[in-house]
Amino acid sequence: MRLNKVLRELNISLDRAVEFLHQKGHDVEARPTTKISEEVYRVLHDEFQTDKSKKVASLEVSEEKRKEKEALREQLEKEHEAKKVEEKPAEVIKAKASLEGPRQIGKIDLDPKKSKEKPKPATPKGPVEKVKEETPKAEEKPASEKLKTQYQKLSGPKMTGEKIDLAKFQKPKKTKEEKEKEQEGRRKRRRISKSPVSGNDSSNRQGDRSGDRRRGGKKRGPVVNKIEPTDEEIQKQVRETLEKLQGKSSKSKAAKYRREKRDTHRQKTEEDLAAMEAESKVLKATEFVTVSEVATMMDVPVTQIISACMSLGMMVTMNQRLDAETLTIVAEEFGYQVEFVTADIEESIQEEEDAPEDLKPRAPIVTVMGHVDHGKTSLLDYVREANVIAGESGGITQHIGAYGVTLDEGQKITFLDTPGHEAFTAMRARGAQVTDIAVIVIAADDDVMPQTKEAISHAQAAGVPIVFAINKVDKPTANPDKVKESLASMNLLVEDWGGKIQSHDISAKTGQGVKELLEKVLLEAELLELQANPDKVANGTVVEAFLDKGRGYVSTILVQAGTLKIGDYVLAGKNSGKIKAMFDERGKAVKQAGPATPVSILGLDGAPQAGDKFNVFADEREAKQIAAKRTQLQRELNVRTQKHITLDEIGRRIALGDFQELNIILKGDVDGSVEALTDSFQKLSTDEIQVNIIHKGVGAITESDVLLASASDAIVIGFNVRPMGNARQVAEKEEIDIRTYSIIYDAINDLKDAMEGMLSPEMKEEITGNAEIRETFKISKIGTIAGCMVTDGKIFRNSGIRLIRDGVVIFTGELASLKRFKDDVKEVSKGYDCGMQIKGYNDVREGDIIEGFQEVAVKKTLN
Repeated sequence: MRLNKVLRELNISLDRAVEFLHQKGHDVEARPTTKISEEVYRVLHDEFQTDKSKKVASLEVSEEKRKEKEALREQLEKEHEAKKVEEKPAEVIKAKASLEGPRQIGKIDLDPKKSKEKPKPATPKGPVEKVKEETPKAEEKPASEKLKTQYQKLSGPKMTGEKIDLAKFQKPKKTKEEKEKEQEGRRKRRRISKSPVSGNDSSNRQGDRSGDRRRGGKKRGPVVNKIEPTDEEIQKQVRETLEKLQGKSSKSKAAKYRREKRDTHRQKTEEDLAAMEAESKVLKATEFVTVSEVATMMDVPVTQIISACMSLGMMVTMNQRLDAETLTIVAEEFGYQVEFVTADIEESIQEEEDAPEDLKPRAPIVTVMGHVDHGKTSLLDYVREANVIAGESGGITQHIGAYGVTLDEGQKITFLDTPGHEAFTAMRARGAQVTDIAVIVIAADDDVMPQTKEAISHAQAAGVPIVFAINKVDKPTANPDKVKESLASMNLLVEDWGGKIQSHDISAKTGQGVKELLEKVLLEAELLELQANPDKVANGTVVEAFLDKGRGYVSTILVQAGTLKIGDYVLAGKNSGKIKAMFDERGKAVKQAGPATPVSILGLDGAPQAGDKFNVFADEREAKQIAAKRTQLQRELNVRTQKHITLDEIGRRIALGDFQELNIILKGDVDGSVEALTDSFQKLSTDEIQVNIIHKGVGAITESDVLLASASDAIVIGFNVRPMGNARQVAEKEEIDIRTYSIIYDAINDLKDAMEGMLSPEMKEEITGNAEIRETFKISKIGTIAGCMVTDGKIFRNSGIRLIRDGVVIFTGELASLKRFKDDVKEVSKGYDCGMQIKGYNDVREGDIIEGFQEVAVKKTLN
């Protein structure tokens, strides 16, 4: 029997059937046309009989529904036909109801005279009977009877001979006496002034007199002179004038309204400006904010932010993230407030409180830190009985590694190996944050180096106990006491010198003292009483992430609490996904990882940033929603922190004259290396050359990276990655420079050299030689020739010259000719005589000095 026929019968998918048969020990090819035996069919039938019965039941249900629909349709059709049958008689009646035309029942008499003579009916029944009687008579009259219209012609207006007297319609004229009486009876309207009346009533009197004049009255006495107003009256008038100017006067309502409107508008504008200024002092930040982004948002130099963090006892770099508390303190120092826009997202991630009885002992997490080439990885190699250095380029660690080690006594320790190069500051800081104990390796034949001091400060800031491992004591030049002395000068006294900090002399090469060092580490761990709950959902920290060509995004994580299993939905930063597989540091597959266990996981939809916290969710939808929100907030933050060119910046570039920009697209194998390179490259920026990293990411160099470099005139730098697909062919076609490196020193030095080449060279003057004029010769039509002896250096034909007389420069110019005897020469050396003619100058005298100089271009170097 064919497999596809069985699948249709049992209502199952091909993958499901094949997977089930593999579990039962039947190897079947995953093709629909594969033939299967009767035994295999019975196995499938027994397992998936319920699916078959479900299919049959669904078919029966669908058949019943179809029959119900058919019965309902037939019933509706019958009802419709019954309605049609009922409506047919009504239609027949309507068709028969037809009109036969007008019936003549009488005649209208248009003659008014005859109509007057018609007798009025006595009773109401009369007209009906009369109509009935006259109907046959009217029918008997001929239909061709005509009615003539009688009309009367109008002859126009008739003259009666009478006249209309218009005098009847005129009002009788009033006499003089009546007019006077009417004027006296009518009261004159007085105008009342609303302004306050002054003590001097002369104005009132004048008003009365003018009124008397208008009323036809006589003058009342002589005109009174104005009295000088008192101080009170002056003050009163000043107040009135001010009230009018301020709009308090009620004389002009329109002007008052306009003034109030202007004041309201001005007040509203001021309020808006104040609100905008207050809003500009509020920073909307996410958990993704780095030091450089904070500096951009506050419009202050990055160095000021770093110095503010250093005053708080924190060593930070440009690309290092700041936690909420530090960000708030730093922002307050610059007069800003911080508003965290991810508060609602973080609240949705709730951590379970552990009951004391659920807590169980866990392995300590130990971070190994120190300076470059002091033997950190060699120590771990001896402990793990492996060779990690062989896999590192140039013999220096450029990745953060997480390793689980089981000692001979059965005790477990998780080691984090951090790089010692100065560019990996952020990696060391992250290692110190997730660790329980810090082992700081110092070479006995060296001293306490800058990165060693930085590692110590990171460990002290994280508040973790420190154990010093003084390495390379097997070398003849080793001096452990010198190292201990340097530590004592930093207020770090080891136990041998009466302090509290543990230390041990070791040799990672021979294994001397390594066992004792591990015992001291375990002793510190016992004092810390490290515990965790392995039975809850897992959470922890992302140590590293990279893109593998065959497996996709691989994330190295450290489980700090709970147990991580295959199939869990994980959210790390702005990336989420279902765990498909887990591996330990040796590449062996594991099914679950408990507390303090480092594992590599597959299944995330991107490379999370190193240092991100990860959480496990029961619902995939919730994890994806939070990841989408974080992605959106990151995009908004990128827009807000995008630095645009300002007028001040344009002015600065014009003042510099020759300003250059170097655009870089950076791709790396892991996120930590990309971060470290970004930090190092941006530190190379100067006033004349700006380094812009327009894109950075984890993974191989793709065609889209090359096209972006072509559009933005950038160079592509790959760190431990190579171009994939046809990216190299596109780069050759577009003439894009792709540089690949495996050692961070080489990448930084090459970029530094490239930037120095972009700098405009500095022109420096170099004196080549001096010649003394011994004699002068005047030649007509040519000029004055100076007979000289070169006293030191060389005089070149194409070099510039200065004519010096009594220690004062008389003329600066160039030579018209330089001869020895009759031959033109390019140069004349010390001790030889020659003839010189200065171009455009003839006033040369015996005893003058001719100084030769050249402009030399000196290559600039980056400060």
